[in-house]
Amino acid sequence: MTPEELTALAVQAEADGQETFPLDDDGDLDPWTTAVWLTARTRTIAIEPPGEIAAASPAMAAKMRESLAELGGDRGPRAIGDDALPASLADVALRPGDPGYAARRSTYMRGGKPALVLRPRTPDEVADALEVARRHRHLPFGLRSGGHGVSGRSTNDGGLILDVGAMNGIEILDERRRLIRVGPGATWKQVAAALDPYGWALGSGDYGGVGVGGLATAGGIGLLGRAYGLTVDHLRAVELVLADGTQVRAGDTEHPDLFWAVRGAGANFGVATAFEFEVDEVHEVGWAQLVLVSPDIERTLRDFGEVARKAPRDTTVFLVTGPPRQGQSVLQMYGIVDSADPDVVVERLTPFAQTGLLAQQQVVLTTYAGAMAGASDVGAEGHQGRGEPVTRSGFLPVLTDAFARDAAALIRSGQVYFFQLRHMGGAIADVAPDAMAFSHRTPEFQVTALGASREGLDRAWDRLAHHFDGLYLSFETDPRPERLHDAFPPPVLERLRTLKRQYDPTGLFRDNFPLIKDEEADR
Repeated sequence: MTPEELTALAVQAEADGQETFPLDDDGDLDPWTTAVWLTARTRTIAIEPPGEIAAASPAMAAKMRESLAELGGDRGPRAIGDDALPASLADVALRPGDPGYAARRSTYMRGGKPALVLRPRTPDEVADALEVARRHRHLPFGLRSGGHGVSGRSTNDGGLILDVGAMNGIEILDERRRLIRVGPGATWKQVAAALDPYGWALGSGDYGGVGVGGLATAGGIGLLGRAYGLTVDHLRAVELVLADGTQVRAGDTEHPDLFWAVRGAGANFGVATAFEFEVDEVHEVGWAQLVLVSPDIERTLRDFGEVARKAPRDTTVFLVTGPPRQGQSVLQMYGIVDSADPDVVVERLTPFAQTGLLAQQQVVLTTYAGAMAGASDVGAEGHQGRGEPVTRSGFLPVLTDAFARDAAALIRSGQVYFFQLRHMGGAIADVAPDAMAFSHRTPEFQVTALGASREGLDRAWDRLAHHFDGLYLSFETDPRPERLHDAFPPPVLERLRTLKRQYDPTGLFRDNFPLIKDEEADR
């Protein structure tokens, strides 16, 4: 039978409601021929490769599988039909097989295949997107700003993603008050660059590629933290679209209870469409990147804790390490000294450099924008994360000798490939614990570990649980319900749950450590 006759037969079969598949001589699916044929000839058949794809490398095989998904598309019944989309969202909707979908399906840390990605450009379109989510409560529902979150919760499989990346404006509202307005889709690198000409800065984690929306509703433990406080400490107002589509502005005098909640638990209450921050006057700073080698990781952790404890509040230094090799641990310390005086910068950093064998150093005077500029821009291909992130988080009140011993055992356990200490204290502790939902104000450090095995990391990490008092939800992926109680002290959690029942009684925002269980929601 000729190719033309085969095509005519297939088209007729489809018209009769039948499905046909091209096979090779062995009776197997030929995925590449099938993908091209389906793209041109049918709307109903979804295909997958018959098995492992032969390729020169795993990365090549993964790319071939991704290309096949683009060619063949998702031709089966749609979880969210075209008739469910308001006209306002028709040109910002992405489905499997659509151009641009591959760049939006995954995040920095997690691979996903959502059934629908909506990219609203205005608060009204956000409200329309939430209407779609309300009509499809049975599907997973995630929010995304920059897609860089460690937790990976801004993608899913088979559900809906509301991506506010297009809402990325940055505006100076009042130069005298240093008041700015920022969209949730902007990155902190972009914010730093926009503030730089004014001699201003806003502390924002430790990586410029992170999106504003997620960090600004969680906390923001960053490299200016000890000098100026958390990111949420600078928030003066936030504009939100609530679960029912209502648009509100929350601040000290407007919906103050909601404003209290979104500064630490924002993902449970609505979609932030704009933030107003009061930023700091920050000129040149000392930006340091040190690489040390340690034959005794326990001692280095202990010494680092002592040095960090004694450091003035103008100095914030983070530590990162991984599994030792041949008995040696390699550590990176990076941080900012809020001073333009080279002698002060050297004085502040020297004790940190002496906690191990200094192998490499780079210390420069630059602006905060210069420190954030090293983050890579996300290209047209988007994030390409794969798999599921496996992380644990904890707030450490004091880095004791016992913690250094147990943390060293964790690092050597083989269950952790990334271990980080984020230096807290200073201005972070100046804010009262009850001022907002982020209430962990007194720890010396925030601790994060990443691993490959959920069971393995949990087992190793749980041995350290007695050292911690609380956790930072942005860096936590353990799904066990007690993690919510670790994140929020009892009075805070009780207040949050009361507000959740007021502002989101049906529990629409539920995929990021939900405050109320499905059975408690008002359906």
